[in-house]
Amino acid sequence: MNARLFATVAALALSAGTAQADYTLHILHTNDLHSRIESINKFDSTCGAEEEAGGKCFGGIARVAAKVAEMRTELAGQNVLLLDAGDQFQGSLFYTTYKGKDTAAFMNAIGYEAMAVGNHEFDDGPAQLAAFTGSIGFPMVSGNLDLSRSAELKGKIHKTLVLDVGGEKVGIVSALAVDTPETSSPGPNVIFQDEAESLKASVAALEAEGVTKIVALTHTGFVKDKALAAAVPGIDAIVGGHSHTLFGPGGEAYPTMVGNVPVVSAYAYSKYLGHLVLTFDDAGNLTAASGEPILLDASVVPDPKIAAEVAEMAKPLEAVRARVVAEAAAAIDGGRDSCRVKECEMGDLIAEAMLDRVKDQGVTIAIQNGGGVRASIDAGPVTMGEVLTVLPFQNTLSTFEAKGSTIRAALENGLSRVEEGAGRFPQVAGLKYRWSAEKPAGSRLLAVEVAQDGGWVPLEPEKVYGVVTNNYVRNGGDGFKMFAAEGMKAYDFGPDLADVTAEYLAKVGPYTPKLDGRITQE
Repeated sequence: MNARLFATVAALALSAGTAQADYTLHILHTNDLHSRIESINKFDSTCGAEEEAGGKCFGGIARVAAKVAEMRTELAGQNVLLLDAGDQFQGSLFYTTYKGKDTAAFMNAIGYEAMAVGNHEFDDGPAQLAAFTGSIGFPMVSGNLDLSRSAELKGKIHKTLVLDVGGEKVGIVSALAVDTPETSSPGPNVIFQDEAESLKASVAALEAEGVTKIVALTHTGFVKDKALAAAVPGIDAIVGGHSHTLFGPGGEAYPTMVGNVPVVSAYAYSKYLGHLVLTFDDAGNLTAASGEPILLDASVVPDPKIAAEVAEMAKPLEAVRARVVAEAAAAIDGGRDSCRVKECEMGDLIAEAMLDRVKDQGVTIAIQNGGGVRASIDAGPVTMGEVLTVLPFQNTLSTFEAKGSTIRAALENGLSRVEEGAGRFPQVAGLKYRWSAEKPAGSRLLAVEVAQDGGWVPLEPEKVYGVVTNNYVRNGGDGFKMFAAEGMKAYDFGPDLADVTAEYLAKVGPYTPKLDGRITQE
């Protein structure tokens, strides 16, 4: 444990007084902030000054800081941990510009005590994550990563943690989604082990040390978290991230109980601060679990010092972000709940923009992964900042040729994990398909047609088609390995997808979003 963290828990221990038979632990938690350093609007995009003045903004790191400080004051003398379940990286111009240095400074200032590794922490490779670990004052944990071959990360990520909180040992175990090599860029030297088996080993190691209170801080998603809660004995609670699941009113129960194990998360983008309350008996058995996600709306006054620092860091970004590039006649839905499970307005827009850009190259099909769509855009003037919030990954346009059989396999891959809300769901242009969620993965595609001579004709398995996507998908990201293996005449160095989309919006605007039934479900 580092000195800062030990001092924090030591102070809590001094204020806890005489140990009681029951031990109550308050876990404050965040996840999937995705570089939303500034406050966000209802579309999860950066909130403007006028919206802020009108009380229409949520979250932002200054609100997180303010609410954490308020909760620590409210819970003074009690046992409190502040944890993050991963994916602080990627999602705004702050990350594009500062590459995590801003995140490290703000998390240090707020006083986080542990963080799980998220898949997007690998977006710029192991070296960038290693630099981050060297600039934070708290440990990172991920138990299912074998880093013995990684020169950059070896010894920098903990398998487990034991934190002294109020004179009691609290164990932290962790796991990161094993498909991270498909969704990010950990490289060949970061080896992923099975989440459940790894957690079992981590729990056993902590129990051998006499630790009886064990919290899993995971980045595997709600569906997997529930499975892990059932499969791994000895875990007392799971605090998760990755799937951006809404808990509380209008969402999943907070906590969701899997047997006797509470599972929680706090949506994403800094909009909520989770507060899980765990009570243990003297033998370390969990006897009660309660709490709620706290909405960080306009009623939470941002921490003034951090807000001022954010404003200062935002100045170099303003010229790029404020540039109006187009007009939207209505709000364009790019919500996660839409773009990862069905045809969505933003998916249609991006796919059409890609196809329009390369149609003179003989390309007739566009495929965009739904997980690459990160926000919606509201009606009215569209700024480059909004487009970059939707498409923050700096992906480039990629063209190639593929047989119909390869395209069909790609669509099946895209539909294979829709029940998990995985990012591989295929948004398309120049192509339409019908599918069924009732069929097993790999057999969900019912029909595929491609545009031809003003109409639609069936996709032919042996025919070669021109395809456009982003370089991440073309190189096998999100499970699209068939494109990397079977694609022909690939060119991955086109313009940035955000620029392509902005230019298309300007060309066809004012843009009116609509759905046309290109993706249908039975």
